[in-house]
Amino acid sequence: MKFFLDTANLAQISQAASLGVIDGVTTNPSLMAKEGVSGREVIRNHYIAICSLVDGDISAEVLATDYEGMVVEGVSLSELHPNIVVKIPCTADGIRAIKTLASRGIKTNCTLIFSVGQALLAAKAGASYVSPFVGRLDDVGADGVELVGQIVEVFARYGYPTQVLAASIRNAAHIVGCLEVGADVATCPLQPILDLLKHPLTDKGLEIFKLDTEKLR
Repeated sequence: MKFFLDTANLAQISQAASLGVIDGVTTNPSLMAKEGVSGREVIRNHYIAICSLVDGDISAEVLATDYEGMVVEGVSLSELHPNIVVKIPCTADGIRAIKTLASRGIKTNCTLIFSVGQALLAAKAGASYVSPFVGRLDDVGADGVELVGQIVEVFARYGYPTQVLAASIRNAAHIVGCLEVGADVATCPLQPILDLLKHPLTDKGLEIFKLDTEKLR
């Protein structure tokens, strides 16, 4: 499974890249605003900066919500860097835009997926990725990891090449759950990835190692 970092923070992206386990980045307008990035030209330059830090797919979300606007903006974003994946919301206009962009060889990530049906339509339109939102489904009493598994199973059964990108990942347990059901990618902040390193037996073993090392000095 690939790890994408879900942030627009350049320092965090650089830190994660230094670990050697980050395969890409996902962003959205909210994450950009959180970093104080605003204005189309500034946003475009920010995406270029992200692409310089990570050699992998970088999801850049359109701001438009209508078909024509999403296509125009999607083409423009794709021209920034070969690794740009145009992020499109799962709406009727969004599905149309994905179909058009895919026909032009532009990679897309269909976001705000909350059902198998939505994922299926995105895959049929030619989306490179679909992004089911695990944490947000859990928030309303549904099982986000279960949905990820259902989408993986449907895509495998019918031979869709679209990758399942588990989004809205809140913790290490979400990552492991999505791994177990076959997600292609998990995107999340840096902390849940770092939390995968944690285990009390590792801490205990390290302390013993340090004590034994001191005895040899």
